[in-house]
Amino acid sequence: MMSLPFYQRHHEHYDRAYRHKALESTVSQYQKETKSKSAVYAQGSTAYARGFAAYRHASAANLSLDSSAAYSHGSSAYDLESAAYSYGSTAYDHSAAQSKRSAAYSLDSESLSKSSAAYSRGSESINKLAAAYRLGAEAYSLGLKDSSLMIEDQSYKMSPKAKRAKQNLISEDKENEAIDYSVPIFTGREVSISGITDTEEERIKESAAYVAQRNLFATGEGVSVSKVAKSTSEEERHEKKSRKVAIRESAERVALKKTLEETQAFHKKLNQDKLLHAPEFVIEPRSHTIWEKQNVKFHCSVAGWPAPRVTWYKNNVPINVQTHPGKYIIESRYGLHSLEISTCDFDDIAQYRASAMNVKGEISAYASLVVKRYKGDIDASLLYAGTVSMPLGLGVTPHGYASRFEISFVDKFDVAFGREGETISLGCTVVINPDIKRFKPDIEWYRNGVLITPSKWVQMHWSGERASLTLTHANKEDEGLYTLRVVMGDYYEEYSGYVFVRDADAEIPGAPGAPLDVQCLDANKDYVIVSWKQPAVDGGNPILGYFIDRCEVGTTHWTQCNETPVKFARFPVTGLIEGRSYIFRVRAVNKAGISLPSRVSEPVAALDPADRARLRSHPSAPWTGQIIVTEEEPAEGVVPGPPTDLQVIEATKNYVVLSWKPPGQRGHEGIMYFVEKCVAGTEDWQRVNTEIPVKSPRFAVFDLSEGKSYCFRVRCCNSAGIGEPSEATEATVVDDKLDIPKAPGRIMPTRNTDTSVVVTWTEPPDAKELVGYYIESSVVGSGRWEPCNNNPVKGTRFICHGLVNGEKYVFRVRAVNAAGLSEFSQDSEPIEVQAAIAAPSPPYDIMVLESVRDSMALGWKQPKVTGGTEITGYYVNYREVVDGVPGKWMEANIKAISERAYRIQNLKENMVYQFQVAAANLAGVGTPSLPSQPFKCEEWTIAVPGPPHDVACIEVRKDSLVLLWKEPVYTGRSPIAGYYVDMKETEAKEEHWRSVNEKPLQKKYLKIGGLKEGVSYVFRVRATNQAGVGKPSNVTEPVVAETRPGTKEVVVNVDDNGVISLNFECDQMSPNSKFVWSKNYEPIEDDSRLNIDTKGGKSKATFKDLGEDDLGIYSCVVTDTDGVSSSLTIDEEEMKRLLALSHERKFPTVPLASELAVEILEKGEVRFWLQAEKLSGNAKANFVFNDKEIFNGEKYKMKVDQKTGLVEMIMDKLEDKDEGTYTFQLQDGKATNQSSLVLIGDVFKKLQDEADFQRKEWHRKQGPHFVDKLGWEVTDDCNVMLKCKVANIKKETHIVWYKDDREIMVDEEHDFKDGVCTLLISEFSKKDAGVYEVILKDDRGKDSSELKLKETAFADLMNEVCRRIALSATDLKIQSTAEGIRLYSYVTYYVEDLRVGWVHNDTQIKFTDRVKTGVTGEQIWLQINEPTPQDKGKYTMELFDGKTGHKKTVDLSGQAFDEAFAEFQRLKQAAIAEKNRARVLGGLPDVVTIQEGKALNLSCTVWGDPTPEVSWLKNEKAFVSDANCILKFESGKNVSFTISTVSTLDSGKYSIVVKNKYGTETSDVTVIVISVSGQTDTVQGQDQNNVAVSKKKKTTTASKRKEGEKKDFIKPHVEEIIATEETPVPNETPPVETEKDTKSNQQAAKTTDGKAAVAEMVPQPAESLDRQGKKPPGKKP
Repeated sequence: MMSLPFYQRHHEHYDRAYRHKALESTVSQYQKETKSKSAVYAQGSTAYARGFAAYRHASAANLSLDSSAAYSHGSSAYDLESAAYSYGSTAYDHSAAQSKRSAAYSLDSESLSKSSAAYSRGSESINKLAAAYRLGAEAYSLGLKDSSLMIEDQSYKMSPKAKRAKQNLISEDKENEAIDYSVPIFTGREVSISGITDTEEERIKESAAYVAQRNLFATGEGVSVSKVAKSTSEEERHEKKSRKVAIRESAERVALKKTLEETQAFHKKLNQDKLLHAPEFVIEPRSHTIWEKQNVKFHCSVAGWPAPRVTWYKNNVPINVQTHPGKYIIESRYGLHSLEISTCDFDDIAQYRASAMNVKGEISAYASLVVKRYKGDIDASLLYAGTVSMPLGLGVTPHGYASRFEISFVDKFDVAFGREGETISLGCTVVINPDIKRFKPDIEWYRNGVLITPSKWVQMHWSGERASLTLTHANKEDEGLYTLRVVMGDYYEEYSGYVFVRDADAEIPGAPGAPLDVQCLDANKDYVIVSWKQPAVDGGNPILGYFIDRCEVGTTHWTQCNETPVKFARFPVTGLIEGRSYIFRVRAVNKAGISLPSRVSEPVAALDPADRARLRSHPSAPWTGQIIVTEEEPAEGVVPGPPTDLQVIEATKNYVVLSWKPPGQRGHEGIMYFVEKCVAGTEDWQRVNTEIPVKSPRFAVFDLSEGKSYCFRVRCCNSAGIGEPSEATEATVVDDKLDIPKAPGRIMPTRNTDTSVVVTWTEPPDAKELVGYYIESSVVGSGRWEPCNNNPVKGTRFICHGLVNGEKYVFRVRAVNAAGLSEFSQDSEPIEVQAAIAAPSPPYDIMVLESVRDSMALGWKQPKVTGGTEITGYYVNYREVVDGVPGKWMEANIKAISERAYRIQNLKENMVYQFQVAAANLAGVGTPSLPSQPFKCEEWTIAVPGPPHDVACIEVRKDSLVLLWKEPVYTGRSPIAGYYVDMKETEAKEEHWRSVNEKPLQKKYLKIGGLKEGVSYVFRVRATNQAGVGKPSNVTEPVVAETRPGTKEVVVNVDDNGVISLNFECDQMSPNSKFVWSKNYEPIEDDSRLNIDTKGGKSKATFKDLGEDDLGIYSCVVTDTDGVSSSLTIDEEEMKRLLALSHERKFPTVPLASELAVEILEKGEVRFWLQAEKLSGNAKANFVFNDKEIFNGEKYKMKVDQKTGLVEMIMDKLEDKDEGTYTFQLQDGKATNQSSLVLIGDVFKKLQDEADFQRKEWHRKQGPHFVDKLGWEVTDDCNVMLKCKVANIKKETHIVWYKDDREIMVDEEHDFKDGVCTLLISEFSKKDAGVYEVILKDDRGKDSSELKLKETAFADLMNEVCRRIALSATDLKIQSTAEGIRLYSYVTYYVEDLRVGWVHNDTQIKFTDRVKTGVTGEQIWLQINEPTPQDKGKYTMELFDGKTGHKKTVDLSGQAFDEAFAEFQRLKQAAIAEKNRARVLGGLPDVVTIQEGKALNLSCTVWGDPTPEVSWLKNEKAFVSDANCILKFESGKNVSFTISTVSTLDSGKYSIVVKNKYGTETSDVTVIVISVSGQTDTVQGQDQNNVAVSKKKKTTTASKRKEGEKKDFIKPHVEEIIATEETPVPNETPPVETEKDTKSNQQAAKTTDGKAAVAEMVPQPAESLDRQGKKPPGKKP
């Protein structure tokens, strides 16, 4: 039994935190009583209400709380209102067994009568008590009181009492004595809720009984009632109870406790099912390890009342079956719950949790799933030492695969906007190069830089290509910058996007938005601080404050914590119950109404921080929302010392929060605290928590006067008493210590994109504990402000998204802290929403293209950064360099030049110059480039051409790119003859340059193929003329051969009108991007042949009349992008294809999925059909036969299905005149088509015959017929079953079986179950060979099926029968017989076709008279007569079914042989004894009836070896021969009995006794003599006058006694040895010794009588395998 806090132990008060299966709630014992007495509670509650109202308004009525039944005996001082407090007799008077105890609360005692007077009007404490009872009673009667208020509210707990004296039970005779009771003072607050069930209402009522009874026996510091009567006007006296009173109360508590426990046990047994108890797992789910692609199923069984609801979790995330259709199957049937996971893969490796919950609590059970893959699926070459996680946990690092991973994002998520309560999804396709099998990336999501974990609010999914995050129920807490990070080993890439969540529509117009980010801080045993953030939207009216609600985990009842709104965004919540878990929410209020509640906080447990830390470091079970708190039973009481380090940690206008440390001197039990206050400068200390001490070293003091100064101190208490107070705090003024921040300043908006603006500001001065900032925007002139963010942002910069392009906006900002929101800042300057632009970066790689005496031509490369808009021109500067000293820069051009080449005039010959170039765009002129190398201005006289320039790479793909360049400015002394292109890998040395082309190129572009994916290259171009190859161009920038994600190509399209066009799309355009089309990489200037149309991100180049003049390469480049370009080549072959397709579209045909075909239907009808790929609703068809159109009618049934495109014609019968050509003509709009089918000659004849056959077959099937013809199968019992499947059967249908044309008679009519007819042939053999036929017939017709079982077919069937028989053979067993040892096996039955062979020690056994084999019934045996040690070894029985051999083996050696041989010896001796024992073979009747005076002659034959002794008995007494009676024993076998003249004295029972050394046998005969005078005759034993009744003979053997002693001698390890006993064969004649040996044999029999063993005969095995029923002939001895 678990311990309770000391202040609860005396009351047996177990709230929900302490309840479990083994410890039921104490109040449950009142359940039955309260049901039957619910009227009492209702009346009582009414009495409370009336009584309290009367006292409060009139104060004249006699306010007696409820004592007429419980405390007084007819006192007139208690009127009708007292009925409600009569619980003492009402609750305990339900059984006679408790009458004495209820007498303790009865009215006989004068002391109690006097005590009850203390509850009269005028007492302030009693008024409070009455108010508490009134509140409780009203709630009980109306069903509106929270069920946990009375039974669980900690405010009802009593002060601790001194616990020094030993508690003794008082005797029964003292139970009626008057006892003082301490009546506590209660405070309560009425809470209205709805939806209470009958069960909850019953619990409320029974809780009332418990609370009322508990209050009567409460202990601790409270109101003590004096035994001396006082006047009604006298104030109630407060004093501490005496030791005697405490002992009495303790004794009463013990007695009450015993009664409660007895009643509780009784009701628990009486009605166990109605007791509520928390869930518990009867069977927990177990962990599984399975192979990939297999299914797995978790099972668990849960008990609890009410029936718990089970939820399944994967890694603490609830499993949603609808989200993963077909993946998960969750079932709950009759308390058994299961989770099935289909086709498991590595994503299913997780910890799974089954959580069961009902109103009593929650419990969880965990199981793990491990998915394994077969070893052969792993490429061992991929293994590399490392720790990167792979599906099978292989240690691999990315360095084992690639030098670098390139991670890129496609279909990126953009800035998202949502509303509270909606579902928001973010997704991004991830492309990783190189793509390495089985190396999975780590997908991580962050919000504002904090890693996100899956929860009920957030779901994550990774499909292998696409990462997604779903906010299932968005709240403002979810607003922020979301970042997707993809990690591959040491490499990772990130992509971010902002998510905005707006407030949900308020239920009340004008109500503020919901608060957000509710958190629980500084949680302790009964105290927690709740903090939150203020909403951005106040609904147009200032927020007056906030309400804080709490809810116990596992319930749905919310309780408001503060009665008046608080403005400070932190609030201390007290009065929590230790060990319970709570969630909190906050609601904002303004004059329009109350907002929607915030998202609930995370659950927090009311625990000591040390206990919480211990639970976190040593978790013993999954978190269930309830924690059991135990405390040790205190030892000797020690009064605790004063607390230390008392200080005020927070002070506001509404409350002051105190904090202290527990004392060092406290004993071994828990302590609690009383808080006291006084106005600063006085010593008038007042206790703040008068009703109940607090358990946490934290306390919030309310109800303080604003502006006053207070001091505080704290006392400790336990069961031993109340300690000394702590040192008082410094004077604390009740006022807000944290000021509302001032407004931020310097609001500066700047352009960002075409839908967003960057807003910056400065932090307000003297700001403390800032939570963040709210930004608002407004369209200039609208006067309407909208929040840009709903979750306060930290920092002084924010990007406001969702703005309208082209509109002008102003912005303002305000700061937020716990004290509130600042004033708004000043409005910013208006700004138009447009994409930001900047000046371009410097050009680079300046080179001289040509030099003459007074001018030089320069070339350079375009800037890497264009500044967000196109470059409008370049400016060139130059300066002279004299002796290495540069001069001043001079402008070469005043007007910007558009080309990247420029000739500078008027230079000085032989002067050295440096140059710099600056680019310009709409934002202005950018930074000039670095100075170029010094160049000398002189006349070039070289013959070869200068370097080409403007070398650029476009259309970069993973294995190719296109290189473009411009011709040199200086051509040399002869025209340029062509160009050479050089390339090398970027990291390669200069000597690795190689030429791409062997012959000079005439064109100024080249598509270079054969590149390696992922490799970086650089290129250069050289011009050549007759003089040679000139100087190379500048080297291009490094280009990586890769196909960028989202790359699209130019697509040629031919529309329905036959118009041919080139189409190109781009989804990466900037606002200034343009599509530039070119032919053969030259700008298209002639628009007479091509029409270009661009809309948005799509551009179309349409050919006006495609011809040979249009052949060439068409390319499209999108400017202001990262090299988006593509091209398409139209050569002569492609042109012909496009023209043909264009013609087809202009003059269309109906496309056919299948040509005209013919088929025969079931009834012999002929169906002609074709199918078009697609038909519109206006399509029609014409049907032509031999050039004549035919129409729908009696012979032809025609149909056109436009939905499926099916066109068909059906003819009932194909006649000779129908031979010819059939044609279907289709027309669909302007599209036409036709298809023909020729049916003449042999083709027509074959089709006609098939139609006739199908028609006859259909008519056959109108009656009973066979679906499957007659066949056979061998059953598990080795019988043969002939079966066939039939159809169209009715009751009148008969089935007849024939064999060789002879009907087979069956016992029962077949019921055609499942349409199958069967004939069972048991023990199938050669005699069953033949031809079998089955016939079905009724009035509709008949059908037959035949099966030949002869020759090969019969042999096949017999082979299967033999195989089944061989498979049915049992294991070989060992059996000892009188002749030797037998090895045997049973089969279902035996047939001669089954060949049997025996092998001994791998040698075939040759059968002799000693070793034989045979079959007896279903037993196949091997008999070894007179076994010897040479017969030991392994024996194998081989069964051959005609195709396969089957073996059964037994080991006859060692102990098995020894025990079998010993048993054989015993049976052999027993057989000899049985064979030679004395016996009466026959001749004597059972009864002889004879007339008096006649002669009686009886004879019989006896046998035995040795010859038996013969004696006679008459009526069980010895009988010897005399003159009248002659006894003879002749030849050792013939015995006679003769009475010459019988008389009545000869009547009686005569017994012959034969005996030798092997046994004794007795045969009885009864002689009845009838008295008749004058008649004499001789009556033989076989005379007709004798009546003989067959009778079993008695055999007495000594061996029977010993038989039981030997029955268990076989050792357990021997498989089986079976000994049998059989009587001799009836026809067997026993040997008879000669007469001369009779005496000696008789003598021997006397000495051995009773000692011989009973012989056990075993039938002799046949010489060969015989069929059942043929017994071997017996052998004569």
